[in-house]
Amino acid sequence: MIRKRILLASLLKPVSDTRLYEKIGQSLAKLPEVEVHLAGFKAHFSKSAAKQAITFHPIFSFRRLSFGRIAAQLTFWKLLRQVRPQLLLVATHELLPLSWLYSKLYSCPLVYDVQENYYLNLTTQSVYPGVLGKVLGFLVRALEKAAASSVSHFLLAETSYAQELPFLGQRYTVLQNKYLPPAASFSSERSFPISLEAFRPLRLLYSGTISRLYGVLEAIEFTRQLRTWRPEAELTIIGYCAEEAFLRELKSLVKDLPYVQLIGGETLVPHEEILVQERLHHVGLLPYRPHPSTFSCVPTKLFEYLGNGLVVITEANPLWADILDKTQAGFTIRFSERLSLKDVEVLLKNTYYPEGIPAAVFWQEEEQKVQTIIRDLLKL
Repeated sequence: MIRKRILLASLLKPVSDTRLYEKIGQSLAKLPEVEVHLAGFKAHFSKSAAKQAITFHPIFSFRRLSFGRIAAQLTFWKLLRQVRPQLLLVATHELLPLSWLYSKLYSCPLVYDVQENYYLNLTTQSVYPGVLGKVLGFLVRALEKAAASSVSHFLLAETSYAQELPFLGQRYTVLQNKYLPPAASFSSERSFPISLEAFRPLRLLYSGTISRLYGVLEAIEFTRQLRTWRPEAELTIIGYCAEEAFLRELKSLVKDLPYVQLIGGETLVPHEEILVQERLHHVGLLPYRPHPSTFSCVPTKLFEYLGNGLVVITEANPLWADILDKTQAGFTIRFSERLSLKDVEVLLKNTYYPEGIPAAVFWQEEEQKVQTIIRDLLKL
């Protein structure tokens, strides 16, 4: 049987990316009729990744603002001509022009995996100085609109994107970043229900992107205040920080705090290492600063924390509060307000996960969705 080639590509995410490789890539690799290729940023490979039925192309390596980012377009085109995919799935807006051209020249279905609302991020997050962010945001939106009519299907990482993105039409499927456990352990080894009263030391976790917006400073301050009542409480920060100046500030802050451990920072941390830390900790913190670019999104690590049975504390947000209420897995607070004895009593005396971890937080249903979409597009 001749298998049909699929190329998954991201300009900015590593080839070992949680969503594109671990979830979408591995889900499609289970289809016997297809051959999966994956292109992305150079990154660490785990031994388990090397054994997967996926061909990796770690072809991108450049600084965020450099000529290399432009030259990467030529690298991508060469890869397209080399692999000759019969279905192309891209997860970065910058790859849309060449993907559009290839799809037209070779009658290849094009799928756009919308992992972020780039327009909203660029126009509100102040990642770039002055008006540059707003200009880039409008350019990205124009690019997405121009390519939209040639996109066979959109995959949306967030339900809210269906309302926020005006170019989708009806050709979309919400594919949330639900939790895919490592093959070796489907679920946490914790006993349910959970009470935090007896855990000593009480281990708190902040994982993923390290930034001001995502509240790493609030996580440190929350732990400092919690130690007034639980002096043995400790915090682990694990992830990558793209802002060199902020990372220096953070390191300076935590060097005199023996109860805070920083793992990673200037380097990408393999996802399996983050999952190990999730299984070793008791409380998962999501102290995101209120912001329009994150307010209507469900963070990937919320699903991961739930899937690993952590007690979750998030910034006040009705969407996240609803998820925590349904799972009885934690609660929301305002991290900008001082921690009170009442907050601590709620944290320590409540009972969490009375019915265990809910099946709805896992990737299995999303896997079936993406397999069905690709089968239909390839007419398998």
